[in-house]
Amino acid sequence: MKSHIADLVSQALHKLVDQQVLDGADVRPATIERTRDEAHGDFATNAAMVHSKAAKMRPRDLADKLVEALPSSDSVVGVEIAGPGFINFQLADNAYHSLVPEILRAGHGYGRSTLGAGKKVQVEFVSANPTGPLHVGHGRGAAYGAVVADLLEAVGYDVHREYYVNDAGRQMDILATSVWLRYLELCGEALEFPSNGYKGDYVWDIAASLHRDHEDAYRHSTEETFAEVPPDEPAGGDKEAHIDALIERAKKLLGDNRYRFVFELGLNVILDDIRDDLGLFGVNYQEWYSERSLTESGAVNKAIDRLRDAGHLYENDGAWWFRSTNFGDEKDRVVVRDNGQTTYFASDIAYHMDKLERGFDRVIDIWGADHHGYVPRVKAALQAMGGDASKLDVLLVQFAVLYRGGEKVQMSTRSGEFITLRELRKEVGSDAARFFYVMRKCEQHMDFDLDLAKSQSNDNPVYYVQYAHARIHAVLRQAAEKLMDVSPSEGVTNLERLTESHELGLLKTLSRYPEVVESAATNEEPHQLTHYLRELANDFHTYYNAHQFLVDDETLRDARIKLILSTREVLRNGLNLLGVSAPEKM
Repeated sequence: MKSHIADLVSQALHKLVDQQVLDGADVRPATIERTRDEAHGDFATNAAMVHSKAAKMRPRDLADKLVEALPSSDSVVGVEIAGPGFINFQLADNAYHSLVPEILRAGHGYGRSTLGAGKKVQVEFVSANPTGPLHVGHGRGAAYGAVVADLLEAVGYDVHREYYVNDAGRQMDILATSVWLRYLELCGEALEFPSNGYKGDYVWDIAASLHRDHEDAYRHSTEETFAEVPPDEPAGGDKEAHIDALIERAKKLLGDNRYRFVFELGLNVILDDIRDDLGLFGVNYQEWYSERSLTESGAVNKAIDRLRDAGHLYENDGAWWFRSTNFGDEKDRVVVRDNGQTTYFASDIAYHMDKLERGFDRVIDIWGADHHGYVPRVKAALQAMGGDASKLDVLLVQFAVLYRGGEKVQMSTRSGEFITLRELRKEVGSDAARFFYVMRKCEQHMDFDLDLAKSQSNDNPVYYVQYAHARIHAVLRQAAEKLMDVSPSEGVTNLERLTESHELGLLKTLSRYPEVVESAATNEEPHQLTHYLRELANDFHTYYNAHQFLVDDETLRDARIKLILSTREVLRNGLNLLGVSAPEKM
């Protein structure tokens, strides 16, 4: 109906052009909004206020002319001018009847559109360092990123989902060294494990596979391993210097080939686990992009050279710095250390420049909220290299805090004391996890109530929505048991029988679905869809409790069956966009 009102207003505007009240060059598409108060009708437009200056008329005077120029419509029973020049439209009770066959005909396609016109959008999300299993914090970014990508695709964008694999750098060296040290312990070496190493059970598991397949081939004594290594923090030393020295000892004692084998073993085991974990969570990618490939292809050096040639780098104390303060950053940033090694930031510059060079019209990065300070420096680098930084949008996702029995669940990633995404899925199920993760704006803190997510009650939002879908199937099963034919009639046949307030309310809610999908997609706000589905489920449950569907009156029964079949379709479509199942039985 929103598009129908927009068409009526558009025809009125062009009629005023013909009457020379408006110049055709000044006419813009009308903005149509649903009214917040039903007393003001169903829809409103500000077209008179938008065009009043060009028409050299007061908004209310132009509104009078627009109302006079409006074509007649059986769907509109009232038009009035309100406030400074708003035009309000009141629809007939039967205005939404044509919506029912439209939904049933469109099926899975209802709510989808071509708004994006095939523009290419890259969505990069999760991209956690492959140094351990995904935890519940990563889960929120995974659910949010997946739904944003699916929503954008639903409204016509060509979406490329990407995971940036941080398979180079210091954290991966810490992982490799942690695996090797656990391997040494399995070989019988007694040692003090570094306080800054990775301590999770998964490190033991990788070390055990190394020991099982290669026995003592990678063994060195504790004395050799810790020779000339400065003390760790518990012994009064510096934990960073201690782990860095252990990394260098591992590289020296093992040699390039054997160290690389341990490195690759840790990387591949964890990355395979991440792929599997995300796949089981319904999160899939078109590409897993290797950070290491940027160095191997020369892209990092190319980016540094471009910055240097453009005069945006300077040397200080042997290191090369990017003048990011010239582009609004709080301080300049190192891109090449004094030892000649490029920084993680240098790789990130090259990666984002590559994104733009791949021809994406828009690039969306979904990062953890702790990366807030990283945004201006990446945009600064793109701008300095002549890239269009406005194409990059960074969405920050706050951490999810788990509660069980009203108590906060404590977690520490480095120590290995955390709840993995896999454990969360096992406890509450993927459906609840996906739904709960996107119920709030990404930048808002989220309290995840494990007990609520597992409950089979109306207080559990995902259960409440899924139950509405299952209830509709229960009605169809009851019809089959009673040998009632509930095959819906064609078109709008019998829909004039839908006169109850619950029916009219449900029809209006169903009509809003395409608008909700479009708004949720363009604003990257999946929570709009979760709120809508809860409202739709509530409308259906209220209708279900107030009226019988399998009545003896065949025409009324047909009308009501068509209405609930439409509701089923919209519930299923919305749940599918969230990556949540639509069960037929519960």
